[in-house]
Amino acid sequence: MNLPTVIVLASGRGERYAASGGTTHKLQARLGDKSVLQHTLDAVRASGLPWHLEDAGHPGMGDSIAAAVRATPQASGWLILPGDLPLIQSDTLCAVAAALSDRDVVVPVYRGQRGHPVGFSARCGPELLGLKGNQGAAPVVSAHAAIELIVNDVGCVTDIDTVEDLQAAARLLQGV
Repeated sequence: MNLPTVIVLASGRGERYAASGGTTHKLQARLGDKSVLQHTLDAVRASGLPWHLEDAGHPGMGDSIAAAVRATPQASGWLILPGDLPLIQSDTLCAVAAALSDRDVVVPVYRGQRGHPVGFSARCGPELLGLKGNQGAAPVVSAHAAIELIVNDVGCVTDIDTVEDLQAAARLLQGV
């Protein structure tokens, strides 16, 4: 079975995190015993899905997505996962991948809030390759009949944009 590739986006500058008082890049910030990015990568590895880390400096998220899709032309689809979602569960990655078998776009939803990773079938490849700027893949999601996949994973909506977000993630990680 040809599985979709998880694209971990790690090219952003993390300016909001720095502006909130962060002293490192947000992906290198410590969450428990490892970095934010390491938590994300551990979940990706645990999913068993193929993956690609896109960490070259790109001007915007759209450019990063396009570069990663170009780097993984053999993929049957892509799960776009920002690197700053350290609490994402590998089961969520697998559920989005499975839902892509008969859909073009799959968006996980936790308690009414859309999250990540957003899954795209290979049919979306040309559109993803054309992305530029900071908008990300929103135009591709809008152009397709995206299905919402209900998940029980707060990690799909828990991104780290500020020091306060990191503190909230630490509380969730500790079960507080």
